[in-house]
Amino acid sequence: MATHIVMDHTGHSRYEFEVDDNEALVKAERRFKELTAEGFTAAVRKAEGEPWRVFEFDPTAKETLFFRRLRGG
Repeated sequence: MATHIVMDHTGHSRYEFEVDDNEALVKAERRFKELTAEGFTAAVRKAEGEPWRVFEFDPTAKETLFFRRLRGG
């Protein structure tokens, strides 16, 4: 099972999906594209535990974290 974690002003939301379920993968990829188009940054954890920014949907990633870009002002 894989998880998308979306951080926003309300806290966070978790979306779990089975990687062997084609319909769930299509929804997860759509969610990835929508969130990154809205300005969210996507990151996955590398084997060493370090976060790694990603620009394309990776169905093999166990967890993908989405967070809004910071804005100064």
